[in-house]
Amino acid sequence: MNLQTTLALPLALDREQIDVCLAPVQTGPVAVFLDYDGTLTPIVARPDEAVLSDAMRDTVQRLAARCPVTIVTGRDISVVRAFVDLDVLGYVGNHGLDIVGPPGSHARKELAVEFLSVLDDVESVLRSELNSVQGVLVERKRFSVSTHFRLVALDKVPHVESIVARVASRYPLLRREHGKKVLELRPDIAWDKGSAVAWLLRTLDVVPAAVIYIGDDLTDEHAFEVLADVGTSIVVTEEDRPTAAQWRVRDIGEVQLLLERINAVLLPDEN
Repeated sequence: MNLQTTLALPLALDREQIDVCLAPVQTGPVAVFLDYDGTLTPIVARPDEAVLSDAMRDTVQRLAARCPVTIVTGRDISVVRAFVDLDVLGYVGNHGLDIVGPPGSHARKELAVEFLSVLDDVESVLRSELNSVQGVLVERKRFSVSTHFRLVALDKVPHVESIVARVASRYPLLRREHGKKVLELRPDIAWDKGSAVAWLLRTLDVVPAAVIYIGDDLTDEHAFEVLADVGTSIVVTEEDRPTAAQWRVRDIGEVQLLLERINAVLLPDEN
């Protein structure tokens, strides 16, 4: 698989690209997978402020009435479910470790339960060692512990990174992952967002060619790789980096426009 850089990708909403990008929607049943933070809602300073807008909720709700829609996130399912406030979706939480398929699918999978006590210890240690750093936020998820440093002074960020790295070295059963202004410790098992998407496609008997996946984070690259050369993968970014995605949109506003285009194709005579 050959990686491109994000800014070299064609824009999904360009007039010359939109029909090609949305070809799966034109030709048959489709399943849509959506990251949450940075895709459906802006990246915010505090993780508890990332509530879905009414306009985006309406767009996603109408889409879910026409095809299976699943949120794929690093957050706990219970948290993102409260933000989204829609029961008509499937939810994949904790970067794939917790899976609840779309309503009626009866798809359910939960991994890494045996790591919970280790994560309890890590949470306690990180809260203690980072307590004196102004602006740092330690967030416990069911299957991971995240250290957010978006509000930390720039000259203190290396200190935070050093502490997290030192704590991580004490727990070989966990691996350290980088996100947008966040460091995360989670079970070191061969499972990620891409694994979860692949499992759901097998379980729901959906062919990859019928899948559209939209995400902005490095963790979404695992899903882009699963869909390489077969599904439709769209990265949300205005920054340049290597990617396995096929198309790009620039921001959340363009994500909503693209979802509305899908809505229009799936039910063109709505109005």
